[in-house]
Amino acid sequence: MENNTFTVLPMSQRFSLEAGKTYSGKITIVNPVDSSNDFYYKASVSPYGVTDEDYTADLTTDSNRTMIAKWIKIDEPTGTVKPNESKEVTFTITVPEDAPAGGQYAAIAIASNDAMNSSNGVAVQNVFEMASIVYGMVAGETVHEGEILENNVPGFVTSNPVTLSALISNTGNVHEDATFVITVKDFFSGNVILPTDEDDGEYSELIMPETTKNIEREVSNLPALGVMKISQTIYYQGDVSTVEKNVIICPIWFLALLIATIVAIIATIVMIVKRHHKSKRA
Repeated sequence: MENNTFTVLPMSQRFSLEAGKTYSGKITIVNPVDSSNDFYYKASVSPYGVTDEDYTADLTTDSNRTMIAKWIKIDEPTGTVKPNESKEVTFTITVPEDAPAGGQYAAIAIASNDAMNSSNGVAVQNVFEMASIVYGMVAGETVHEGEILENNVPGFVTSNPVTLSALISNTGNVHEDATFVITVKDFFSGNVILPTDEDDGEYSELIMPETTKNIEREVSNLPALGVMKISQTIYYQGDVSTVEKNVIICPIWFLALLIATIVAIIATIVMIVKRHHKSKRA
């Protein structure tokens, strides 16, 4: 397989689990349409967590929230995917009787089986590891707690896109969804820019337990110069936070031109005043 990568679907999946029961799942490995060789893969399971507010993935640290990595068994951890085809890889989750209630997280990673690809004369280039994240929730005494810490809409930007942000905490023991609704209108005409027929301006973010997540969303397709009325509403844990601002979009070149014009006007006024004083003295 040369100069291409494979694809793993879905990128994430959720399971509602009960202690003492067994569940099955699957992922699909796609050998892309521009491939001319068989792809030899290897699958593995690792813990999944995050290390900071930007949610940098951690696939090595074991915790009481990554025990599910030991509960997952992949039915066919190595195999082959023919060119322009896909293959389903199944797995089972066996939940122990003493499984703690709350969220459990793991990553099912798919990578090139270099030994097999090399032995079969396959030149593998630009192939990287991809993972499907497993979000499990074990029934029992679950805690749903958290809050919206920040909801930010800028008032002035010098270029597109405009970046909206939020900071959300989850102090419970299960993952939660935060829903965002963004609207954009032209300040002068009142024309609605967002939502559109293609984009309803709504999206959701998953917040892991015992974490705080920094979330950023870019709003594009805006005029290079103008004033937009932008609002961001967040729905989370029964709370609602709305921030609406008139956002000035002023590119640096226009700002520089405006400053230069103001300086020129001031200089002209000063010169006129000086000439007027000289004329009065004369």
